[in-house]
Amino acid sequence: MVSCKYFYQSLLDRGISYFTGVPDSLLKDICAYITDHTPADRNIIAANEGGAIALACGYHLASGQIGLVYMQNAGLGNAVNPLVSLLDREVYNIPTLIIVGWRGEPGNKDEPQHVKQGRITQQLIATLEIPYRILPDTDEEAEQALDEAVDEIRRTNNPYVLLVRKGTFNKYVQQNSSEELFPLTREGALQVILEGISDASVIVSTTGQASREIFEYRTAHHQGHQKDFLTVGSMGHASQIALGIAIAKPAKKIYCIDGDGAVIMHMGALAIIGNYQPENFRHIVINNGAHDSVGGQPTAGFNIDIPKIAKACGYKIIYTAATTEEVIAGLAKLDSSKGPSILEIKVMCGAREDLGRPTTTPIENKTALMKYLQAT
Repeated sequence: MVSCKYFYQSLLDRGISYFTGVPDSLLKDICAYITDHTPADRNIIAANEGGAIALACGYHLASGQIGLVYMQNAGLGNAVNPLVSLLDREVYNIPTLIIVGWRGEPGNKDEPQHVKQGRITQQLIATLEIPYRILPDTDEEAEQALDEAVDEIRRTNNPYVLLVRKGTFNKYVQQNSSEELFPLTREGALQVILEGISDASVIVSTTGQASREIFEYRTAHHQGHQKDFLTVGSMGHASQIALGIAIAKPAKKIYCIDGDGAVIMHMGALAIIGNYQPENFRHIVINNGAHDSVGGQPTAGFNIDIPKIAKACGYKIIYTAATTEEVIAGLAKLDSSKGPSILEIKVMCGAREDLGRPTTTPIENKTALMKYLQAT
């Protein structure tokens, strides 16, 4: 495996000392090392991958230096526009090193949402006409690959991708974390929510551990899954899925269970919800201030006021909670009021080590929900 310390120093030795991106589970160790050893103004965790590309562009314009962008391969979707209309050699020709975690690599078992993305990753990068290579898994070979990448970037001013396989970097645990302590975990908050909303309500939950915890709660309590849409991918889009259902089913209460990182990734969704004013829409944001599912890298969640942003976008009811009693009171307020409404629940980071994954497929989940919605 590649030593995070060795690779980081190799980057610095080649003049690469500015980092930005969205954390990824395959890159969590190198991202944690970067976070611990880089000044905060030189490691910017972006709202989304397209924003990270733009940040690296701005850094290059100001400094003339190469920036590094890190992302999961799913994040290439967010980055395609600035990759072809900003960095591209036929537009501004901005030199950038991009490190991409290769989820769903063919031959490796992964979650359903990563399988196709993994299969087409190399083809997608090639279609974007960006040179790339797979990062080797030894220090010496990784350094040679880095030399090749930097030489190509300096020669052409084009971006270059290093594709990272699972297990490439050695384990590194972030040292300088500043975890907030709140009474509830995310799973604890979800239990209160699921016990507190009406049985007829529909839930659309965001990608990551929240959807997995909802599935396990339903299973443990011998409940069906037909009222839940578990958004296994498409980070940041759960609220728009929920909005689409809410508009089509105005007599049903629709709950979107979101995360701080997901809300921040596509915050414009709040403006669309506020503009359409769906009275049956309830937005619950579980805020742990971190990208918890991919290594715990910090978000801006605790440094901004999500409910007030929602209110400015047109949400009618806003509420913040941190204790069980506050969550229960917030749910009661949402249930008795016309929306759109938002309840932010601040929780601590972390999940059970034995947390499982849904045993149904995404298509089975979709089919069961559609059957329920069409029958009610």
